[in-house]
Amino acid sequence: MMAAIPVIETERLRLRAPVMADFDAYAAMWADQRVTAYIGGNPRTRNESWARFIGMHGLWALCGYGYWLFADRRTDALMGVGGLASFERGLPDIDGVPEAGWAMAPDAWGRGLATEAMAAVLDWSDTVLKAPVVRCIIDPGHTASEKVAAKLGFVLFGRGDLDGHPVNIHGRPGRLP
Repeated sequence: MMAAIPVIETERLRLRAPVMADFDAYAAMWADQRVTAYIGGNPRTRNESWARFIGMHGLWALCGYGYWLFADRRTDALMGVGGLASFERGLPDIDGVPEAGWAMAPDAWGRGLATEAMAAVLDWSDTVLKAPVVRCIIDPGHTASEKVAAKLGFVLFGRGDLDGHPVNIHGRPGRLP
């Protein structure tokens, strides 16, 4: 399955495919302990970031959905990344369904940009992908992501263990098992 990464514009953001010119900003974002504190726990090396960066294209090619780069509409600067994924995590509650995820660069925090971007992603999912179920996982205590998830209509419905640490599993009402 090959899928072109669609461009979606919101009031302040352009959700688009990552390009080589984005990589340095992407690697810097993922090397920041503040970004990774609740996403894996450790800053990523440049090599780890490269694998994830090119994987954004791979998700689209293999699944027909994936991650976008969230760019400022005025400057085209990286604000964050997110979308839908199939990460093969081995968690029964998310196996076989698109998993929503997002991460923002620290300069973008506290401005509602994650909610704005992910609302556009979920609208795309509902209208184009027509995914009957979308879930997300959030580390316990990650209050910023919990607030974004709640604004997007996700509710906590389960818990799981991911590589030895607990995660909370959220789904959108009307789409829960």
